[in-house]
Amino acid sequence: MLSSNADGYGRLIYDHYRGLPSAEVIERDDGWFGVSAGAPAYFASFDEWPPHERKAMRYARGRVLDIGCGAGRVALHLQARGQEVVAVDLSPLAVKTCLLRGVHDARILPITQVTRRFGEFDTIVMFGNNFGLFGNPHRARWLLRRFHGLTSPKARILAESRDPYQSKHADHRRYHQLNRSRRRLPGQLRIRMRCGRACTPWFDYLLVSPREMGAIVAGTGWRVAKLIRSNGPVYVGVLEKAGDKI
Repeated sequence: MLSSNADGYGRLIYDHYRGLPSAEVIERDDGWFGVSAGAPAYFASFDEWPPHERKAMRYARGRVLDIGCGAGRVALHLQARGQEVVAVDLSPLAVKTCLLRGVHDARILPITQVTRRFGEFDTIVMFGNNFGLFGNPHRARWLLRRFHGLTSPKARILAESRDPYQSKHADHRRYHQLNRSRRRLPGQLRIRMRCGRACTPWFDYLLVSPREMGAIVAGTGWRVAKLIRSNGPVYVGVLEKAGDKI
């Protein structure tokens, strides 16, 4: 479990929940620093979500696993629709905030430790670009096969990602080239997050194009059945079990 000093992401969320000033600084392993959009997006009501996410929620059915639940916006929306949700996050403070906000079932759990003991799921939601939590293509394929065994025959995964190739920022393009030289996908980030005195450990976060998502998913028992695009680089891949149709 992350200590309070290592829970930079959770600190951002919990401080915002308590009405305290908070900002999230992202550090990449090439020395680049950036500031995220901040905590309000993690607390947004459904009407404030971007259109592509609202559209993707039409495909969420049955019992849902919310991976990387943050402050609980997805879980709370689905609960209001009458659906059963298990919300998981590595961050203790994020899970604490979820429970304080009324999420019925929120657990401190890394993506790799979701097992059949939690029951069968009909939908897995990975919003907030949380396809990135797979970390790298090898781990993504391993986890997708694992998720295949945790889900019902007609299950779906709603996986949000960001196409890294749409960035024109020179620093990001240089990082893509650095990754190619390291035999990594261009959008495979090595980052950590800071808020106040708290800083997460370094971790891999995977941004992929729609074509790359399709290539990663192939052979895992899933397929990209539909792409729901935004007006920018962010999109949601609706994954279904191979052979199923929307």
